[in-house]
Formats: sequence, structure tokens, C-alpha cells
Amino acid sequence: MRTRHRSALITALLALLIGLVASPQAVADKPAPAAASGTFRNPLNTGPDPFMAYANGAYHLTTTQGDSIKMWRSKSMSTLLDADPITVWKDTDASRNKNIWAPEFYRFGDHWYLYYTADDGTDEHHRLYVLESQGDDPAGPYHFKAKLAPPNHANDFAIDPGVFQHNGKLYLAYSGRNPYQHNGLNIAPMSNPYTVSGGAVALDGAGGCPEVREGPEFLHRNGRTWMTYSTCDTGKPDYQLWMMSLPDGADPLVPGNWKQHSGPVFSRADDRGVYGPGHHAFFKSPDGKEDWLIYHAKTTAVNTYSNRTTRAQKISWNADGSPNLGRPLALGATQDLPSGDPGSGNHWINDDGRSSGDGTVSYTGTWNSGTGCATQCFWSDDHWSDKAGNTATYRFTGTRIALLSVKDTGNGIAAISVDGGPEQRVDFHGAIRTGETLQYLSPRLASGRHTLRVRVTGEHNSSSSGSFVSVDRAEVYTD
Repeated sequence: MRTRHRSALITALLALLIGLVASPQAVADKPAPAAASGTFRNPLNTGPDPFMAYANGAYHLTTTQGDSIKMWRSKSMSTLLDADPITVWKDTDASRNKNIWAPEFYRFGDHWYLYYTADDGTDEHHRLYVLESQGDDPAGPYHFKAKLAPPNHANDFAIDPGVFQHNGKLYLAYSGRNPYQHNGLNIAPMSNPYTVSGGAVALDGAGGCPEVREGPEFLHRNGRTWMTYSTCDTGKPDYQLWMMSLPDGADPLVPGNWKQHSGPVFSRADDRGVYGPGHHAFFKSPDGKEDWLIYHAKTTAVNTYSNRTTRAQKISWNADGSPNLGRPLALGATQDLPSGDPGSGNHWINDDGRSSGDGTVSYTGTWNSGTGCATQCFWSDDHWSDKAGNTATYRFTGTRIALLSVKDTGNGIAAISVDGGPEQRVDFHGAIRTGETLQYLSPRLASGRHTLRVRVTGEHNSSSSGSFVSVDRAEVYTD
């Protein structure tokens, strides 16, 4: 028996070798799988007010979209920008289907509960609502469950709902009217994930600016519940995070039980080109070993509600048991993926031709280049031109490519084509100068070699003072 098995094995190996020799093209034509990368770069999404959870083998991310609730899902955090949105909720009730902000979702029992704020088109009419999933999928489907209204604030402005557990009980935290701010911190008891069971109490949180205390989020560790929240108007570059904490065993509805921690715990980093970091949430790495912060921030010091993009970075813990959120990292800084993240084959191409994978960029015509854009650019450099007909051509192996570069008041219109196909006109102009902005995301492509050409048209819209096109970072996706 052993002799016959050995003979059969030798025959099979010889047949395999003969087949490989006879058909080398069959092997050569099959693209080699890209090695999984263990790094990522921000932004993860172009929207503000992010919330993220890892569940069912994937990250699930929501951001403020305005007219609906959308969710992005990806097995690796490095491919969230590449993910297609799933519309998980769109309301037909005119009293609550506009200005839908700050969705958050939590699993209680066998269902997910999605909390958000919405109005009828008038900001002062913002109220809190909750949806319930039909099954155990963060992406739904969902059905409307309830309005969340503490009896002592039943008809008051309310935004930014967050839910936390303390001493085995459930509580709703939100931003709304209180004696301290129009957008102030409030906490109310809940009897279940969709029912407020008592009046809200107000917390007088410090914040460095007088106007806002919003977006409360929670961590529990080292015998305390840590509540971090955003202060200052979100349009300001000084939008930032502050913190209060509550010891285990203490009643959250007694304001005096909350200890105020002095000074911001996460704030602007001008030297890294990060302004207005806030409206955040926390999530665990896929293996549960690391704590991560997700937040929005801007690349401009101008007071504006635009340019708020979603970013993430790992946090640590101080010797006294408090969370250490660190300092915001520059947009585009390469970071290690969360522990347990499988990674992907994505890689970057810089405007000077450097790449972390299979990719390059070449130019026709005369382009300006330099490091004047500093923290607003990837690797602190970029190329730009306003000469009609000049081109920049990326060559890469993958399934999709994203272009990020500076938007500016003097930028114009580019014509972008993939693999020699039809051109798409893309406007690189911005009303204010912002860095590392997503300019273009290609269609999904067959896995393999591709080219993307950026052509300067020499044209611009009526609001622009020039026709420059900026070339900086490309992100290539291979999954």
C-alpha cells in the first residue's frame, strides 16, 4: 500500500511540474496578491461627528450626513475610506427627517440601538430619537423605536445622545438646555435602551470656552467612569475635549459626585496642522486589547463648519488610572493598525514618486514643486500647475485609487481619466485653503495594473482666483 501511494504521489507531482512548464503564462497572468499592510493613514471618512464599533468581524462607522443615517463597514480600518456607504435609516416623518446629526449605536441584548438627533428644519427643534435593529447586525435593518425626552425637558432642544452603564443601570447623556449653557451636559436615568425613566440633571462642566458642552462619551476603567466631552463651538479651531469622572458606586444623578479634571485632554496641535479636534467616541481594537479614539478635526485655523474629517488614533492610560488621549496626529501620519486588525494591501504614492507599494507618478509639462505646504501636505511636499495640458499620471496595481491634496482659493478644474477612459471634471477649488482633502475616489476596478491621469484644464469656476491643480498623496486599495 505504501509503495502504491508513493508511486501515485510521484506521478501527480510530475504531472503538476509538466503542466507548469507547458503553461507558464497561466502563472504569469495571475497577479500576485498584495502583502497585507499593517498601517493606515487618516482620514477614515470625509464626514464629522464619528462613532465606530467593531462587531461581527468588521468595523462599523457612522458620521453626520444630514438627511439620513449612513454606515461604512470594513474588515480593516485601513480600507474604511474605500468602503461604500450603507443607508441604514431615512425617515418620512417631516417632524424629524432633517438635520440628522451624530448617530451612535450600541448593542443591548440581542439588538442594536441607534441613537441620533433630528429636527423639522429648525435647529431649535432638535430632539433625541432611537431606532432598534431587527437582528444582530449594526447595519440593520432598523425600525423607529422611540423619542427620548426627560420629563423635565420634554420640549427642549437636545442633541448628541450617548448611553452609558454605571452600577448596573443605564443612563442617557446628551447636550441641551440647562442652567449653564444652551448646549450643556445633562444626564437622565433609563429603564431600558429606549425609555427615559426620570428627569435629567445638569452638570456644570468646565471647558475653556463659555458656549458649548456637547458630545459626551464614556470609558470605564480603574474604578471610575470617565466622561469626555467637547467644548467651544465646533466651527472654531479651539474646539477641544475636557473630562469629568465618577467613582464606582456613586450616583451619576448627583452632580457633586462628578470630579472635574482641569484643562483640556485633547486640543489643537498647530505644529501638526490639526485644528478643532473633538466630537469623538471610543472603540476597542478587534482583539479587545487596545483602546482607540475616533474624532473629527480640520486642517485650517479658519472658523468654519466645513473640512471636518474623521480620524483615529490609539490612546493609553496614565499612572493615576485616567485615560491619556495624547496629542492629535498630523493628517496623513502613518500609524500601526489596531491590534487584531487583519490589514490589507493598500499603500500610498507620494507626489515625488515615492511609494510604499507598487506605484509611481510621472509628469508631462512643467510643474511647480516644493515644501511650502508643510503640514497641509503628505511628506510636507506637493506638485502644482495651472498650465493647460500638463498631466500627472499615476501607475499602480490595485482595485481603486483615492487622490488627496490641498484645496485652495486659487485652484481650478482638473480632468481625470482611468485607463484612458472618459475624463471626469473635478474642481480642486476651496473657499478656504485646506490640506489633505479627498479630491477624487475612482470607480472600483478589476484587480491588476491601472493608470490614472490628472490633466490640467486651465479652467476654474467663477469663485476661484486661479486654475492651479494640486497633486499630493494617492491611496491605492487592492482588496
